Amino acid sequence: MCQGGWGCCRWVRAGGAQIPGVPRAGVAVVPGVPVPRAGVTAGSPLPVPVPFALSLPVPRPRGGRLAVRHGGHGCLGHQRRALRHHAAQRAQPARGAARREPAAHRRPRPPRQVPGEGDTGGGQATRLGVSQTPPCRKSAAGYDLTSLFVGSEGTLGFLTQATLRLHPLPEAVAAAVCSFPSVQAAVACTVQVLQAAVPVARIELLDEVMAGACSRYSRLELPEAATLFLELHGSQQGLAEQQQQAEELVRLHGGSIPAWARAPEERERLWSARHSAWFAALALRPGCQGYSTDVCVPISRLPGVVVETQRDLRDAGLTGPMVGHVGDGNFHCILVFHPDDPDEARRVHDFAERLGRRALAAGGTCTGEHGVGLGKRELLREELGPQGLDTMRRIKAALDPHHLMNPGKVL
Repeated sequence: MCQGGWGCCRWVRAGGAQIPGVPRAGVAVVPGVPVPRAGVTAGSPLPVPVPFALSLPVPRPRGGRLAVRHGGHGCLGHQRRALRHHAAQRAQPARGAARREPAAHRRPRPPRQVPGEGDTGGGQATRLGVSQTPPCRKSAAGYDLTSLFVGSEGTLGFLTQATLRLHPLPEAVAAAVCSFPSVQAAVACTVQVLQAAVPVARIELLDEVMAGACSRYSRLELPEAATLFLELHGSQQGLAEQQQQAEELVRLHGGSIPAWARAPEERERLWSARHSAWFAALALRPGCQGYSTDVCVPISRLPGVVVETQRDLRDAGLTGPMVGHVGDGNFHCILVFHPDDPDEARRVHDFAERLGRRALAAGGTCTGEHGVGLGKRELLREELGPQGLDTMRRIKAALDPHHLMNPGKVL
């Protein structure tokens, strides 16, 4: 598991009367805190009819259920379709797709007194972000408190309500699975696709080991080669031009595209292999556990970092198939190891630390979306330095003076 990612999500199932492509929203229930009642809560229908189909990029956890965004916001959760939906904001100094998605939040402040010393311990709800209904497109009023709480991993307060941004469903969608002679060629193709401004909606990487594992687990006939999963969104006319651009760039790097899938059933069958990557990796060594690393580097440095990481895996003698949201420079190694083997567990720990420092040396970050939690506190010190950590501690002390909120995490 990650150091603080999916485990904090509250789950709801999609169902009932629902507009296609629009999952239910939800409210995280916090003991002792009154939950604000707003338009859409868990299990309630959408409050107003919408005349056209919409979609919300939400994390798709390994169990296949939809994740209420409060956990995703707390750990900067990412969803694979978020690459295109947030392309205009990627230049902003923000980490993770979840930081760009919310328009506003409500969160209860921790009590100012320790419970039992004259305070009920109930907390107080505070609205963060724009207060208009519906919210305006932008605001420069005061500090950006929404961004402060998105990614705080529950150390500053609980999110009880979130206002999210919906996106119109595209007129046409096409998906393809591309095979390459090496991981370096696949990553280099990704970099050039982004540099050429091809409006790709999803672009995901599987290395040779992961592609073979996913092929066997999902019963798809995928070659055991470095693989890119591509998805393009647009109009019927525009999509044909995008496909031609993507095919030219794939062939330029020695890759191949067997065919484009346009029917929803075909696309879902292809993406099912990517969605089941965690279970496919565990199936490589039945009876073992998995540990997911998480780093993010600048796109221009991604090919070199990925190649170095593969070499490090081989030298360490570890089973660690690689998967990544390479459009954002974010990738993971799913390390499969036996928990009763202390030597292997130590090698996993050492590899994860080397990978984090490799990302920092490349100008990246030790965590792109899973968070710091307990396992990456030392890497956070190296990334931010003493002044950055001191500033964070001052903010923590001001908002949570008694250290009641997720104590010991991050700092």
